[in-house]
Amino acid sequence: MKTHYQFAPLNIGRWLTWGLFALLLVVAPMVFGSGLSLTVLSQMGIAIIACLSYNILLGQGGMLSFGHAVYTGLGSFLAIHALNSVGNGSLPLPVSLVPLVGGLAGVGFAVLFGYVTTRKSGTTFAMITLGLGELVFALSLMIPEFFGGEGGVSGNRVTGKAVMGVNFGPQIQVYYLIACYTFVAVGLMFAFTRTPLGRMLNAVRDNPERVEFVGYDTQKVRYMAFIIAGFFAGISGGLAALNFEIVTAEVVGAARSGGYLLFTFLGGATFFFGPIIGGILMVLATVLLSEFTNAWLLYLGLVFLFMVMYAPGGIASLIMMNLRVAAFGKLRQLWVSYLALTVTVLVLLVGAGAMIEMVYHMQLNTTLGSQLKFLGVTLDVKNFNSWFGSAFVMLTGLGLFEVTRRQFLVQWGGIQEYIEKEIKRREAL
Repeated sequence: MKTHYQFAPLNIGRWLTWGLFALLLVVAPMVFGSGLSLTVLSQMGIAIIACLSYNILLGQGGMLSFGHAVYTGLGSFLAIHALNSVGNGSLPLPVSLVPLVGGLAGVGFAVLFGYVTTRKSGTTFAMITLGLGELVFALSLMIPEFFGGEGGVSGNRVTGKAVMGVNFGPQIQVYYLIACYTFVAVGLMFAFTRTPLGRMLNAVRDNPERVEFVGYDTQKVRYMAFIIAGFFAGISGGLAALNFEIVTAEVVGAARSGGYLLFTFLGGATFFFGPIIGGILMVLATVLLSEFTNAWLLYLGLVFLFMVMYAPGGIASLIMMNLRVAAFGKLRQLWVSYLALTVTVLVLLVGAGAMIEMVYHMQLNTTLGSQLKFLGVTLDVKNFNSWFGSAFVMLTGLGLFEVTRRQFLVQWGGIQEYIEKEIKRREAL
């Protein structure tokens, strides 16, 4: 009897995608080589792991958590303590493996807290995570021996003997360490989505009653996914401890948890690459946008509001919908509409931004006088013309955007009808 072995065809697209991702991680610091760029790129890698770990809960499992920073933050604290132990010689561990200490810490706390939180789902789960997050944040201020009080815990990553000249002193060396962890972590989390547990987690999200009917314990599925998410969250926290060499109570606060939720949603929680986009946006907003304006949180809130109203699937859903249109050769018909939408949105943002900046100037910068610069234009908060002009531009942009949006929806609907008919026609052949 002959045995025939069959192998699945080589997935060229997947190999190409992961190869380009690895190449991008390697080449990025060569293109953006300044100190600020390296810092931003390093933080992007950390944020990508954190947002993807959060998406295991939100996107794959339908578990809305308000306390994910507990696991990234506690991973950071355990990692910084491990780094200090490496420095004083009490822990024989290479610095490059310190992030794994954070990962193990995330697993430990996920095992402990997850047993309580995953016993419920939906709104109850969200409220329990919120309560645990506030509890840990309060403890971070009450136990200075571990959390370091208001000053936090600092460390020194340049410790021990250098391995092949690598001592993690230069930021470029830290970046490549973060890039390696990012590539491996992203790969493992993608692989998790293809496992039976990952598929069952999707089923628990979509129809928990049917999952229980076929014999699976939904609580155990959520619990195991929660532990896996805690591990990768701890890895992210450990990398952050190495990158900044200081960990404060802020890393376990509600603002950090809210940031993970916000940017994972903006990136697109229903697609695997959505949180990667969200992690990049998270760093761009918190590091770069905050340098340009004091009102960056307000702008961020407005972006979130408009995304919920017009694109609830996040940026990733917009990309995938347009790729679907492009696959049927209809994307070229939309470029005029996209150009009109872009122009009207920019007009709207210019007017709204001018008003927001004037309000913030009145509240925070009155000692600097009544005038301010916005996009090269001088505005005067005491001049009626500045307020009237800003309001006129904003309302004009809003009106034009609404007219353009309605015309676009009609055109978009016609294209979608054509695509559906074309799909049925191809299926009938």
